[in-house]
Amino acid sequence: MRSGFASIIHRLAPFSPRTAIDTAGEIPRPAALWSIIALTAGIFFTAVLAARAQESVEPDILPSLAEPPPASAESQPATSTEPLPALPQSLPSAPAEPLPSSAPSLPSAEEAFPTTPEPLSSSANYTTAQTNVIPAPVPAGPYGGVVGTRNVFPGAETIYSAEAGGRFHYAFGLTVRGVWDDNIFLSHTNRVSDYYFAIEPWITLGWGDMAGRSHAYFRLDYMPSIILFTDHSGEDAVNHLIHLEGGYHFGRLTLSAIQDIAILDSANLNSFVDTTGLFANVDASAQTRLNLFNTRLRAAYDLTAKVYLQAELDIPIFNYPDGISDGTVAGGLYIYYKWLPKVSVGIGGTFGYNWVEDPSTDQTFEQVNLRLLYDATAKLSIYASAGVEFRQFDGNRGDYVSPVFEVGATYHPFSGTNFTLAAGRRIYNSGYLADQDFGGTYVVGRFQQRLFRRVYLGLTAGYENDNYISTDSDVSATRNDDYWFIEPSVDVLITRWLSAGVYYLHRQDASSDDFFSFYDNQVGVRATVRF
Repeated sequence: MRSGFASIIHRLAPFSPRTAIDTAGEIPRPAALWSIIALTAGIFFTAVLAARAQESVEPDILPSLAEPPPASAESQPATSTEPLPALPQSLPSAPAEPLPSSAPSLPSAEEAFPTTPEPLSSSANYTTAQTNVIPAPVPAGPYGGVVGTRNVFPGAETIYSAEAGGRFHYAFGLTVRGVWDDNIFLSHTNRVSDYYFAIEPWITLGWGDMAGRSHAYFRLDYMPSIILFTDHSGEDAVNHLIHLEGGYHFGRLTLSAIQDIAILDSANLNSFVDTTGLFANVDASAQTRLNLFNTRLRAAYDLTAKVYLQAELDIPIFNYPDGISDGTVAGGLYIYYKWLPKVSVGIGGTFGYNWVEDPSTDQTFEQVNLRLLYDATAKLSIYASAGVEFRQFDGNRGDYVSPVFEVGATYHPFSGTNFTLAAGRRIYNSGYLADQDFGGTYVVGRFQQRLFRRVYLGLTAGYENDNYISTDSDVSATRNDDYWFIEPSVDVLITRWLSAGVYYLHRQDASSDDFFSFYDNQVGVRATVRF
């Protein structure tokens, strides 16, 4: 049994750097906002003029984000009219794999349904007129979780073969951002502003049938993010995002493995689908170091033409060098039934063990979940999972029963118009408050509209509620956070390989504990080149 006094002492200890920051004094920047707005406007209009002057780019090679250009008469029959998914998960012989929101792992990049009914062949040479330069929106939640979609990498990147008929595939690019941030420490009492530059190269390497998944394949994605501040060089950081994926199919059995790694040194929960910092680390509400490791293993076996089993193993680890780390090992078994040609339903359970560093308590849990997979058309796809979790604690408190769910939807009503929705709830261990967990519930909507073939308007908005619970009867957990953000953006496709854009990000946390409350504004300009 732990005393409440000891827990309070541990709670305050990790925040000494931020306390020092909050008392250091604010750096006033009265002209900063107007300067960045002027710079933003100049770059935007320059990009528009350059786009209008770009006569060498033919209209038929400027497709929408969701739909590539129409196939030519010489196209191979296996080539789909849909863009190549970035991180597909399932193989053709097995139904697409849903992502359990209720699984104890981090919100993951599992695909619940395919984005194309007829995957591109790995033998095709994709170096022709594919122009997915502007990132397409995907339904994604916190911690990089992508819900019910294959498009995990930014912009559903086109993957190229080294040569026609080759087994080796590659793609690479670079994004550079210049950002003015009026609260770099996410402080409630003292707001410090600064300019920073983000340099974000990425590369994708793969081997095998990455498109069809009908044979063995392997894929590696890597994106470092170098953050350089103008006036606070001590806050410079390098983040790393790594994704490894492999799969093998034989007979009725499909095996797949995914390893995601995120080495973060910032106040943001950046991911492949969120590089601007939509989701802040609300639990810490400050600059912090967090290392995420998420292992996901899947095995699907076809029992009949309409029934299949899926076994799951998830091992997520949250490593806080300056906080309270935790990890989970969880296994699940689900049975699915193809109710209709485009509708599958499933039911099953997950159980796991959750270990947490001292002074917090270890935990066990069990979940029962229902899942729905609805791949209506190429324009509409829906994934849903809902259930209940029963959690036990090594501390002297009773069981905790909580709903868990996840919903993901993509909708492309017209050429160049894209909507996505993601929502979910699950239980996390607090990395900074001893003997406390929190139930995180979120909803995120993304919209993108293409205008004049080269201009892309985007709008992303989201809300997250974190309700804290005690894991020991000697600790009182009263914290409740309401976090929300909104990000409008404009991007211009200048050439087939170059885009430029501007965005504005406002994010705000209203916490029952004022120490964790903050609001933050960012204005950024960016340029992206892809090969």
